[in-house]
Amino acid sequence: MIRLKTEEQIKRIRESCHLTAQLMERLATFIEPGMSTWNIDQYCYDFITRHKGVPAFLNYQGFPATACISVNEEVIHGIPSKSTIIREGDLVDVDLGINLDGHFSDMARTFIIGNTKDEYRKLCEVTQQCLVLAIEAASVKGARIQDIGSAVYKHATKHGYGVVRDYCGHGVGLDVHEEPEIPNYTSSYLPNPRLREGMVLAIEPMINLGTHKIKVLANDWTVVTLDGLPSAHFEDTVACTHNGLEILTVV
Repeated sequence: MIRLKTEEQIKRIRESCHLTAQLMERLATFIEPGMSTWNIDQYCYDFITRHKGVPAFLNYQGFPATACISVNEEVIHGIPSKSTIIREGDLVDVDLGINLDGHFSDMARTFIIGNTKDEYRKLCEVTQQCLVLAIEAASVKGARIQDIGSAVYKHATKHGYGVVRDYCGHGVGLDVHEEPEIPNYTSSYLPNPRLREGMVLAIEPMINLGTHKIKVLANDWTVVTLDGLPSAHFEDTVACTHNGLEILTVV
């Protein structure tokens, strides 16, 4: 069941999202070569708790960290570790949410660390463009869920990239994950509800440099590309309001 939020609930979710966007902005200058993904996770935990929030992902279905930190060929759900060291040229995806008094945000950014290969930089640029186009598609009056996936899929495949199908965007706001699911592709077999006022959605293209195929590592969390090529991931939380679509994960 899709949970429609009231104006007051969206106001509170917006506060959580703004805080998350502030953290992401700080991470852009904090992450550097030589630190571990555990260092990044501790920074996120300290920021969230210092601002009286609760890390939304920590212990969610057993996930052991504040943030999902996925490096290079890791698509999503990377587990922070003291042994995973960030290096020059890496693509580092940080995906996290904040529970602020029962109101949830969700946001992801892929950070380019220093100088990287042109093809890796282009992957990130195109994935970010996919997110922008997806949000534009959702902003159209009368839009449906699959309009979002169509925008992502067309733009990514135009550049020859693989679009992850096994994981998708989702509703959010009063829980970490809610209905509806928001795939980054289209299919006549998938539900296609119309967007309505009160919906709060996490839109998140996950785009691979090579194949769209993925596998899950033995830790039962980390998703990696099947061919070992890098992946990029960008995500924003948006709300359908009486004034139109609003991006909530902004500073």
